[in-house]
Amino acid sequence: MSAYAFEPPPRPAVPIVGEAALFPVRRIYCVGRNYAAHRREMGGDDREPPFFFAKPADAIAPPGEDVPYPPATAELHHEMELVVALGSGGADVPAEQALALVFGYAVGVDLTRRDLQSQLRGKGQPWEAAKGFDASAPISAIRRWSGPAPQGRIWLAVNGHARQDAVVADMIWSVPEIIAEASKLWRLEAGDLIFTGTPEGVGPLQRGDTIEGEVESVGALAFRIA
Repeated sequence: MSAYAFEPPPRPAVPIVGEAALFPVRRIYCVGRNYAAHRREMGGDDREPPFFFAKPADAIAPPGEDVPYPPATAELHHEMELVVALGSGGADVPAEQALALVFGYAVGVDLTRRDLQSQLRGKGQPWEAAKGFDASAPISAIRRWSGPAPQGRIWLAVNGHARQDAVVADMIWSVPEIIAEASKLWRLEAGDLIFTGTPEGVGPLQRGDTIEGEVESVGALAFRIA
């Protein structure tokens, strides 16, 4: 095997609840506007097919670490989400078989440079820079899971004040449907994470803010904006 020209960076990884082993992250897929109320607050109101965007694997901000306020924005927003962690993969997976790919679930926040996103969208330009920046994907430890996907409460608070409060069951596209649709676009693999969309109530964050959130029966997440 050929040697690398330089030492490759470490593989991004997420802790697993109750285990010493880590979950190695391959790719991060994200679903946009997957709760009806959030779709309305962002300017839409119908059940369009889910659309996806991506974050780099090293956008992961592991639990317990401060998250730096990113450059090139004055409007950093939080988006609380259920995250699906895949333990196997496939292409064109039927929805009725999709849950067999699931390793577990985590709690995640899709941090967004909202002002930059609006500027880029207004020009018809890609908005990866608004979504895929460093530490833009804070995440909790992953909880192993089998059976039906979580359906319970999902909430987020900033400095102790509630911002987002809904139930996962309100998602427009269910976890099996999301996995099936994603597998039509990419061959999914073990190590993939899917951020499944955020409920209404997204809003701004400032340096020094403390963010707390939870998905019922999955876990909790807390971090500070540095």
